[in-house]
Amino acid sequence: MSNGVAALPTGLAFTKGHGTGNDFVLYSDPTGEFPLTAELARALADRRRGVGGDGVIRAVRSAALADVPTAAAAAEAGAEWFMDYRNSDGSLAEMCGNGIRVFVEFLRAQGLARLGDSDSVLIGARAGCVLVRCQDGMYAVDLGKWRFCGGQGAVRRGCDCQVFAQGLDRPAGGLSVNVGNPHVVVAVQAEELARLDLSCPPVIEPAPEGGANVEFMVVDRERASIRMRVHERGSGETQSCGTGAAAAALAAWARAGAGAPDTWTVQVPGGCLWVRMIDDVVELTGPAVLVHAGAIL
Repeated sequence: MSNGVAALPTGLAFTKGHGTGNDFVLYSDPTGEFPLTAELARALADRRRGVGGDGVIRAVRSAALADVPTAAAAAEAGAEWFMDYRNSDGSLAEMCGNGIRVFVEFLRAQGLARLGDSDSVLIGARAGCVLVRCQDGMYAVDLGKWRFCGGQGAVRRGCDCQVFAQGLDRPAGGLSVNVGNPHVVVAVQAEELARLDLSCPPVIEPAPEGGANVEFMVVDRERASIRMRVHERGSGETQSCGTGAAAAALAAWARAGAGAPDTWTVQVPGGCLWVRMIDDVVELTGPAVLVHAGAIL
C-alpha cells in the first residue's frame, strides 16, 4: 500500500514559499522532464509525509508543454515561463493569484528571470497569460478581464446561488465571479465570519460545474476594506486566496453601486492584499516570500 511518499523523486530540489500565508512547494523543470502529476502534487503537499503546502507549482518553459493549449498560446505571446499549478489534492487550477506572485519571486531567486524593481514579466497559466509587475517590494498581478457569471441581473439581486456552510444559521446568497478561475462570494456579518467552520466544504446550489472557491466577507464600504475567509476547492480553508480577494473586492464594489471606490484593501488571516479595478480588468497586489529550499532525500 502506497502512503504517497514513494511518489517523491529522489534528489528533486524544491523551494517553499508563501503569499500572505497561502503556501506552495515550487520546483524548476525548464525542459519538462519531471511532469507535475496529481500523485506528485499530493505527495509534495502532504503536511505530515511531504514538504507541505496548499499547492505545488512547477516552473516550466511554455514551449515545453506541447500538450497544454494555453502553454502554446503563451509561448507565441512571448511568455517564456508557464506556471504549472496543482492544488494539494492533486487537482489542476486555472490560476492562483498568490501563487503567481511567489512563482515570479522564485524565478528571480533561481536566476530564471531578471527583473528590476519596476519591471514586468508575462507568465503563462491555464487561464491564459498574466502580466506581473514588480512594485515597491511586492508584485502587482494583472488578472485580466473578469465577469459576474450571472450577469447584471445577479448583481442587482445580490446573488445567483445559495451557499450552505457550517456556522451559518441559514443558507446565504452567493455571487458568482470569474477572475480566471471560479469563485462564489458571500457577504456575512462579523460574528458569522468568526464562527464559520470551513473544515467542511461549503455546499453551493446550484452546484457549479467543476466547483468553485467560496469567499465569506465582511465589508466596510466607508473604508473600502474587506475581511475575508476562504475555502479553496482542492485545498480546504487557506490563510489567503489572491484571486478570491479580487473576487470579493469586485463583489463589494458592484454591490456598493455608483461612486464606489475602485481600490479595496482585503484582510485575510495571513495578511493584507490590495485590489484595484482598472477599466474592465482587475489588478491584485501583495507580497511574496520564499521561506526555505531543500531536496527530496
